[in-house]
Amino acid sequence: MGDENKTRTVLMALFGVAVVLALAFWSEMWGKPAPVRELPLVAAEFLGTATWRQSYADLLKANADVDAYDCYLCHDKDKKQTLTYDAKGQLVVPREHSDDIVMGHGTHGRNNNCFNCHNDEDLTQLQSRDGRKLKLEDSVQLCGSCHGPTYRDWEYGSHGRTSGYWDRSKGPFEKKICVNCHDPHSPKFPGRKPAPPPNHLRDKPGEKVIASINP
Repeated sequence: MGDENKTRTVLMALFGVAVVLALAFWSEMWGKPAPVRELPLVAAEFLGTATWRQSYADLLKANADVDAYDCYLCHDKDKKQTLTYDAKGQLVVPREHSDDIVMGHGTHGRNNNCFNCHNDEDLTQLQSRDGRKLKLEDSVQLCGSCHGPTYRDWEYGSHGRTSGYWDRSKGPFEKKICVNCHDPHSPKFPGRKPAPPPNHLRDKPGEKVIASINP
């Protein structure tokens, strides 16, 4: 057999082997695919996009009831409000507010003073650190008067939450304000239950996992 015939025979043999192997893989001759297991649906509580607090500005925009923010429904307009402190110098929150207000603005406790933020001469207004009188819906200006670096980060979009379109030509965008995420009386975030991981930690070897979420 000449060299040319030998080469042709080897190439044909290799081609035949390749075809046989391709058919073997296609027909799954040496095994079956790993079983696919579907994960349980993610709880709906982890899928919401709303902020955990609704600001006074949001309520105004929605024409919602804001009577709860009208201090003079209970307080006397003509009587100057005073604060009460305990023997340790800690603010005593009035009983009427103790159900919904927990004072914890800063770890040192020195900012637990209502009139650091509220205008003691007009309870319908706030007052900034530099003495400006502000409407309740302009609370972000109040926050910025003390938290300058964070306020600048918020202005540039690296702090807080912005939703909508980055490309303004395609649609509107909305920037949430400080009190949409922080309780002004106790701004530190409370602990929250973490969302489940995408895969179980102890999957069986060779098992493929498909994660799914609630529609």
